[in-house]
Amino acid sequence: MTSSSVLRTGADAPGAAFLPGRVLRAVAGVVAAGTAVGVGHLVASVVSPPASPLIAVGSALVDAAPTPAKTFAVRVLGNYDKPVLIGAVGVALLVFAAVLGLLAWRHRRVSVAGIALLGVVGAATAVYRGGLLDAVPSVVAGAAGVAALLLVVRCSQVRHEPVAAPAGGRRGFLLALGGTALVALLAGGGGVVVGRVRGAGAAARRAVGLPTPASPAPPLPPEAQIPGMTPFSTPVDDFYRVDISLVTPSVDATTWSLTIDGMVDHPLTLSYDELLAMPMIERDITLTCVSNEVGGSYVSSGRWLGVPFRTILERVGVQAGVEQVYSYSSDSGYTASTPLQAVNDGRDAMIAVGLDGKPLSDARGYPARMIVPGLFGFVANTKWLERIELTTYAKRVAYWTERKWATDGTILTSSRIDLPQSLDTLPKDKPVIAGVAWAQHRGIAKVEVQIDDGDWREASLATDAGIDLWRQWSLRFDGPAGLHTATVRATDASGTTQPEQRTKVFPDGARGWHQIQFTSE
Repeated sequence: MTSSSVLRTGADAPGAAFLPGRVLRAVAGVVAAGTAVGVGHLVASVVSPPASPLIAVGSALVDAAPTPAKTFAVRVLGNYDKPVLIGAVGVALLVFAAVLGLLAWRHRRVSVAGIALLGVVGAATAVYRGGLLDAVPSVVAGAAGVAALLLVVRCSQVRHEPVAAPAGGRRGFLLALGGTALVALLAGGGGVVVGRVRGAGAAARRAVGLPTPASPAPPLPPEAQIPGMTPFSTPVDDFYRVDISLVTPSVDATTWSLTIDGMVDHPLTLSYDELLAMPMIERDITLTCVSNEVGGSYVSSGRWLGVPFRTILERVGVQAGVEQVYSYSSDSGYTASTPLQAVNDGRDAMIAVGLDGKPLSDARGYPARMIVPGLFGFVANTKWLERIELTTYAKRVAYWTERKWATDGTILTSSRIDLPQSLDTLPKDKPVIAGVAWAQHRGIAKVEVQIDDGDWREASLATDAGIDLWRQWSLRFDGPAGLHTATVRATDASGTTQPEQRTKVFPDGARGWHQIQFTSE
């Protein structure tokens, strides 16, 4: 009798091994892969959270994705782009693991090699984005996955005495399957617990608070806010977020440091406490993402606290020939290039440590990030900041520049209609069209609205709170009832009016007039 025939009759013949059905074999492969992922996540939570196998592979896919795919994901999925990507990687892993499980009883070497390959891929991508130590979680994960699969297969093939044979192989298989599944759950849960403990430590450090600014922000004029409109100051939890990180970095401020070096006379390394001890400014600044479509929501405004960039530059001594401030993030592989002129021309560029009176949250870049008014975030607002290098464009090329985005990212003059929302009804008792306009570091001078094909009408501007902030506007609608179209355009303080022709966000931001349709009562 061949080995295959023994397996086929294992449920009926005394002393024979047990061959699970296809579903159970597929489940065994999935459980083995789950064990690998859980163990890898647990090890990564101690070694380096971004090195968790799923995160490492997903991050590598983000890096390798073509620009159209990235802009599509941001436009269509918004803040859900990262969970969707991780979910897609997880689904692909489950399918692959199920196939390996189906093969494991007759082609064991192929299945073992497949599980090991998952560990190799995870290790390679982790090392590519980090360092050699980042390979450890995936190597351990691969070993755990192979061990789990071999255990389940071997337990199903253990021969027993004839009286116990029909249930023996099956029982051994089910016990091994349940045991490895429990290991997967405990390891994955352990990784979550370790992550939360680390997060609690960071939260305790943030609870210490922030220093009083040497130069506090002036109060915002109440008239800057139009009643019923978008909040002039964005609640912290509502701030837009666009970055390449699949898992929010959690940085320990007690061991964190910021290094400023490159073409400087006096290289400098600051601890978090040393940074907090420096004189700080507090400023209200509106941020905008280059991925913001016409009429999009990737614009937010808040009160930032930080060390003026010019203070840092004066302390290190900038050498002749420097062209850019090249910043490095703790988010593996991310860099940004900011024109030196933009942080040294008198604007309120800073190394920020606080937002709206509280230390930065992890999602906003704790413990420190850059803020440069008037520039898109992808060239200026590096989160989880760990190093700043003063250098030239020839020597260093930033993450997004390598992907053919613009080198200089000046924020464009833009405007948006917020009331009413497109296809909504404009109430008869409050027939007001309203919205926001922005041209950071230039300011908004005029906003005009066109109803249907009529003449452009100048809207009423709310009080100007500063050139680094957006500005609200409103226009009373006095047209007839029915369906209408409203279009808006803004002119900045330099006299530049935003163009009508639409462009894509790539490579330097979207242009065009925002337009909605609404029904008036």
